[in-house]
Amino acid sequence: MSKHNCVSGKTHTQQQLNNYSNQYNPNNSANRANQNNHSNQCNPNNQIYQGHKK
Repeated sequence: MSKHNCVSGKTHTQQQLNNYSNQYNPNNSANRANQNNHSNQCNPNNQIYQGHKK
């Protein structure tokens, strides 16, 4: 049985639906920024996020 991760237009406003969609849209600039930030934080070679600021 598959798990459905969706929101309904019957229980959410259009703004809430838009916000939910943008969280998972790779073309959205906020989504890209979040993914890049996460990637930088997980990178052990990135001194800025490892507590050794340049």
